[in-house]
Amino acid sequence: MEADVLKKVPVREQEPKVRAANFDEVCLGYNKEEAMAEAVRCLKCKNPQCVKGCPVNIDIPGFIKEVEEGNFDEAYHVINKYSALPAVCGRVCPQESQCEAKCIRGIKGDAVSIGKLERFVADTARENGIKPVAPDTKKGKSVAVIGSGPAGLTCAGDLAKLGYDVTIFEALHKAGGVLSYGIPEFRLPKGKVVDSEIENVKSLGVKIETNVVIGKAVTIDELLNEEGFDAVFIGSGAGLPRFMGIPGENANGVFSANEYLTRSNLMKAFDDNYDTPIVAGKKVAVVGGGNVAMDAARTALRLGADVHIVYRRSEAELPARVEEVHHAKEEGIIFDLLTNPIEIIEDEEGNVKGMKCIRMELGEPDESGRRSPVEIAGSEFVIDVDTVIMSLGTSPNPLISSTTEGLEINKRKCIVAEESDGSTSKAAVYAGGDAVTGAATVILAMGAGKAAAKGIDEFLSK
Repeated sequence: MEADVLKKVPVREQEPKVRAANFDEVCLGYNKEEAMAEAVRCLKCKNPQCVKGCPVNIDIPGFIKEVEEGNFDEAYHVINKYSALPAVCGRVCPQESQCEAKCIRGIKGDAVSIGKLERFVADTARENGIKPVAPDTKKGKSVAVIGSGPAGLTCAGDLAKLGYDVTIFEALHKAGGVLSYGIPEFRLPKGKVVDSEIENVKSLGVKIETNVVIGKAVTIDELLNEEGFDAVFIGSGAGLPRFMGIPGENANGVFSANEYLTRSNLMKAFDDNYDTPIVAGKKVAVVGGGNVAMDAARTALRLGADVHIVYRRSEAELPARVEEVHHAKEEGIIFDLLTNPIEIIEDEEGNVKGMKCIRMELGEPDESGRRSPVEIAGSEFVIDVDTVIMSLGTSPNPLISSTTEGLEINKRKCIVAEESDGSTSKAAVYAGGDAVTGAATVILAMGAGKAAAKGIDEFLSK
């Protein structure tokens, strides 16, 4: 097919009314012809700015050149030098603010669809049984990785490629971290994509032990001093949800977005064959405006609810990806913007029966540069809901830091680590991802895992 070099090759999607009633993947991706036509649009810049916009520095022009020539297996091997999770990144990375934002083609037209091409390459490799290449030699040293989310998997994969013996310790019964329990099936299929990517990491020799809670079953000091590991990487994420502290938050039918999505994903509330303990709700309010809020809202919609997203700023300040907001609107989710909850109303049995809110207006910019919302006196009103999902961000669980001697944390309870190499205040212990930064994106966690793997290799090679 011929491509207009100024415009992206459009990607096929499920129709909004159809997808709103199922958990199948929304975006259907490129086929071979579409991918090759989109790849032609890449300028193959000698000084590629797109690479500078990628947190894991993938050779983007390199893999796109292989796609253009129909060398899909080789394109996968180019990507795999830099990324352990290309099928994941191709689906959930905010390319529009990273690699594609730097794309020179985007100056006078649409940026190249780098993410959709990465997804195509990874999916094609999976369908053709192409695996990453394991190292020929071993270093004779071992590293423990805590957490099997994007930071942990990336760090483990990179270390395994360098020849280290790596064991990942995961607290839950299923590996994948936020990829498995947080992001919904319709955005990131678990069996087809996440499980396959994890198997690719394991094919490099990485071992994964599930149901191991570091800080209870074993401590970091014990891993180093008794279990014989030469270094430890902490990629345990930020799974401790925040709440508003308003009256009624303990009512039946109030969830954190973490809990709601975990019950849906790991406990398969979306599958009628499973009797999952979740209050699906008929009228649901999701408080927050980030990607997790969109995920929770779109999940509730698919479980049969009428859904409102309640956000205290305007649409221009929504932190969620533009694509996710667009999809949510297409599917019929109502946005109550410049609105802030002040009380959750309970019935006599302690169940949610409404949420009292107040209208807001934007005042002066806050520390982040966003304009601060200010209450409008006398504008209180009630939203008729039976379920409230709080999506206000998360913090690291303090269990690991509280059971590890000499590990510095900051006032937000995040582990203090050097951005360049992940080193912490404790010798041989490295950290990265949400455990260090607080809740952020999958690709930023991967970048931190990659930096830490390099730091660990330099430390153990001395």
